[in-house]
Amino acid sequence: MIQGGIALDYLWILLCSVLVFIMQAGFLCLESGLTRRKNSVNVAVKNLADLCVTVVVFWGVGFGIMFGASHSGWFGTDRMFLDFSVEGGMVGAFFLFQIMVCATSVTIISGAVAERIHLSSYLIIALLVSGLIYPIFGHWAWGGRNASGTSGWLNSMGFVDFAGSTVVHSVGGWIALAVLFIIGPRRGRFAVDGTPQRMKPSNLPVATLGTVLLFIGWLGFNGGSLLALNNQVSTILINTVVAGSVGAVAAGLLGFGVQNRLNVRQFLNGALAGLVAITASCFAVSTPIASLIGLIGGMIVIGGEKLLEQLRIDDAVGAIPVHLAAGMWGTLAVGLYGNLEILGTGLTRIEQVGVQLFGIVSCAVWAFGVAYVLLNVVDRAWPLRVPAAHEDLGLNLSEHGEIEDYELPDDVLAKVGRAAGNGEPVATRGGAGTALSLNRERNHKVDAHGWENPVRGLAQS
Repeated sequence: MIQGGIALDYLWILLCSVLVFIMQAGFLCLESGLTRRKNSVNVAVKNLADLCVTVVVFWGVGFGIMFGASHSGWFGTDRMFLDFSVEGGMVGAFFLFQIMVCATSVTIISGAVAERIHLSSYLIIALLVSGLIYPIFGHWAWGGRNASGTSGWLNSMGFVDFAGSTVVHSVGGWIALAVLFIIGPRRGRFAVDGTPQRMKPSNLPVATLGTVLLFIGWLGFNGGSLLALNNQVSTILINTVVAGSVGAVAAGLLGFGVQNRLNVRQFLNGALAGLVAITASCFAVSTPIASLIGLIGGMIVIGGEKLLEQLRIDDAVGAIPVHLAAGMWGTLAVGLYGNLEILGTGLTRIEQVGVQLFGIVSCAVWAFGVAYVLLNVVDRAWPLRVPAAHEDLGLNLSEHGEIEDYELPDDVLAKVGRAAGNGEPVATRGGAGTALSLNRERNHKVDAHGWENPVRGLAQS
């Protein structure tokens, strides 16, 4: 039986797990709101699907690799497929929190690669991240956080990343960057001369709601990483809220100074970048320092977006500036500003900065390198990117056969005709009940539900 103060810790970890779970809803709203309506169903279902895949894979092998008995500090070797009916309650609470944190890292990739990737291909990425890339680096940095584990080699050097600026956010960011190098930009994102073209978001109010949900979830993300309910919690939560708010203001003001208007996307991403940046050090810095870390994090978003555009890298929601760039800054800030007594590594300021830099580079080599190699192999056997015709049509229809109520059947089917390359609509609208009627001479097929799927015919023509 869990008693006394341990019971409060147990309840706090469970509550924070629920808050981190809410971040999945935040990512879903943010990503679907910032992308085009013809892909909104695909973006939404990807967020739920990667959560489900992550839970299964992390329960099966990821948790053991990350927190099992260490093999020379490199990876865990036990605690796989655990039966939590026979494990202690605190073990279950710790697992639940960690599985939600892992799902966050995976979901970061979803937004960056949106609107051009097969759902099946994306789920392969989710499997590799939750079962291999994330837990191995997690073991290096966080191995030993559970009472039965031993420290990873990076942690033993004195590397500190309290709640995951690098372990969670930069890992997801590096993998997203690797995928973007493989699949390339969306059609129409850059003109022939390389000039960036704006892709209109479908619903900025929904994206704003997503940011609010993420903000709320971050309280559990950072607060729960303490794994206890004590007098440090209030400082952690306050530093989190202040850094996120200052990040939003910094990005908003900088964007206003350049564009003479408040850029909504930059304002939202500035808040998230401030949250990402403070995640590594929220337990070991003063509130003024937290505001400084958030300030620089918010400004990084603006520069990061411009750099990606110059390199013709198409990040659909700005995940790389937010999670990768701000995560690197936040991890370095631990060495620059963290209270050395609270950090407790025994290192000098310069040594701590050096270890933090080494951890950042190690993450880049591991996460980007392994993802780029493995996913290139996957891409040769199972293409990650959808065909151009499917991308033009929209992944709602091409991947899921779904039409939302704002789309008239004639409009959708006219797009199918143009995607088929003949320049003319493929279908006519029939009768009062207006079932979708397709020209069978174009080889369009009828699926198991009786719905005539133009995309199947398109793929086979």
